[in-house]
Amino acid sequence: METAIIIDNALGQLEHHIGLKAKWHPGGPKELDGKIDFRYNNQLHTVFIEVKKELRNHQLPQLEELKKNYQPLMVVAEYIFPKIKEELRKKGIAYLETNGNLYYKQGDTFLWLDGQKAMLTGKAKTGRAFTKTGLKLVFHFLLNEHLVNVTYREIARRTGIGFGNVNFIMTDLKEQGFLLAIDKQTYKLVNKKELLNKWMEGYEQKLKPALLIGTFRFLKEEDFMNWKRLPLQNMKTWWGGEPAGDLFTNYLKPEELTLYTTEKKNELIRHYRLIPDEKGKIKAYQKFWQYDEVNDNVVPPLLIYIDLMNKGDRRCTETAQKIYDAQLQNQF
Repeated sequence: METAIIIDNALGQLEHHIGLKAKWHPGGPKELDGKIDFRYNNQLHTVFIEVKKELRNHQLPQLEELKKNYQPLMVVAEYIFPKIKEELRKKGIAYLETNGNLYYKQGDTFLWLDGQKAMLTGKAKTGRAFTKTGLKLVFHFLLNEHLVNVTYREIARRTGIGFGNVNFIMTDLKEQGFLLAIDKQTYKLVNKKELLNKWMEGYEQKLKPALLIGTFRFLKEEDFMNWKRLPLQNMKTWWGGEPAGDLFTNYLKPEELTLYTTEKKNELIRHYRLIPDEKGKIKAYQKFWQYDEVNDNVVPPLLIYIDLMNKGDRRCTETAQKIYDAQLQNQF
């Protein structure tokens, strides 16, 4: 039902803005949501389509895989972030939003419409598990699934989440189908890949912006190239994102440095010779989990994977996939 609404809105706006009439044909390959036919300059075009409510960075690899077998490929969505649109154009994937914004390049035909305001069909309620507090707790569960089977009071103690909030969040996870009762005393996380993807979206939208301490540059420009020599305060500050990905894989040359820390802003400036700069390439975030794996000064692989996937560009996505294959695939 939602797929049909998104397609109808998109095609309706496309006709409204540029007079282009297109017809949706549902069915076809099970991986896709059908095809769209339209005629332009007396030439018939048929495109395979994949429908998304909102397209996220972590979904780009899936689209690249589909493009290998189905061309031309178009993603139809309510809304696509500008940076993701840029990535789609680089990858040669067409897109259409419900407001009529369009990108399509095939042979001699090039259609590009942008600037129309978003037209959303309404946001689904995400519940208490995907508030800022809920996201923090769910991350602990994703790191250590055994935590779902200790008492609520013990969960609160281990995670720093209030006892009352733990109750609400656990209830919501059950209602959304992510926490299954095995018996009266035992629970199990289910649909974990879906839960991870939903967490990734919520983290990027809600939690991560709230954790930002500041954006910086080094006092000495050469320190950026020598970032591995930075004397991070042990058990206070950790590499995340691109530098963490490089340390795990030796595959990625960081263009931006990410720190997670319990240090205060003035301590970061003093310890690492940083200068606040809104255009700087160093970002520091508050640490939001309560225990660590054995990796000295590097965040857990799960968070590295999430940060890299949310970046959305090819080099980060490839590095994230290496970390997923080596560290995470057996968990999800």
